[in-house]
Amino acid sequence: MGKYSIWVLDYAAVNKFPQSVMLYGPQYVGIRNLPYAYVLIKGQGQVILVDTGYDHKEYGKYLADLYGVSNWHPASEVLAECGVTPADVTTVFITHAHFDHMGGLDLFPNAKFYIQKRELDQWVWALTLGPEFRFLVGAADPGDIVKATRLAREGRMIVVDGDRDDVVPGIDLRLAADTHTFGSMYVTVRNDGARESQDAWVFAGDNVYTYDNFTGLDPNDPYLVPIGLATGSQSNLLFSSAEMLKAVGGEHKRVIPVHEDRLKTVFPSRATAAGLHVVELALADGEASRVA
Repeated sequence: MGKYSIWVLDYAAVNKFPQSVMLYGPQYVGIRNLPYAYVLIKGQGQVILVDTGYDHKEYGKYLADLYGVSNWHPASEVLAECGVTPADVTTVFITHAHFDHMGGLDLFPNAKFYIQKRELDQWVWALTLGPEFRFLVGAADPGDIVKATRLAREGRMIVVDGDRDDVVPGIDLRLAADTHTFGSMYVTVRNDGARESQDAWVFAGDNVYTYDNFTGLDPNDPYLVPIGLATGSQSNLLFSSAEMLKAVGGEHKRVIPVHEDRLKTVFPSRATAAGLHVVELALADGEASRVA
């Protein structure tokens, strides 16, 4: 048994998402289902989320409609599948500032949030540029950046400058600068508590969309393939992928891309009444399964 129970929780989806955005390379190669999800980590007196999802109203709804998001459900409903309420959440790690990862800051009234300094600084900078540079601020709600600075003033948004170990026991933050976004980060959970963990998980943010980013599409010729959407470089994406794999001893299925539709078949899971999925990665001692 690990120290933490871990679930990936769907809260919406884009049913027709271009594969060329998930895998850098040929265009017009088809579409995939793209779940929108966040990670729930529970144990050691903590209720932790990796990312917040978004709130389906105002500019968040505008962006969701623009990207073809469907079947959105609120955090109160999604977390209830694991016996948790938004008010129970103590800590949230923001992997990057896109609306579907940071658009729910207001939904967790008792949480402290962690984000990379480079991510917050560079989004403010990018928002000062002219409209010809609007690609750099796509998929983000400027209102979320304002909320982040307000939370910082309240002492609830912790700005991390680079890597940090044991933010909570056994959980480390890793900067992946100039990859998917300016200051993306990924989260490593050492679920046995050991520094050289034999039970590690990595939550990749959007530096990885699919397991195919680790293998390519030809099982006879595996290689790393970067995602197709980045404000940073493809090289940086490849090197960050290699570092994530190193953290889990090369076992790529322990690097979790929340947008991977196949998580529900790789790990124990169940469909909810809303047609979403609860994916169970690990159970701490004494924790009841939420998929049995």
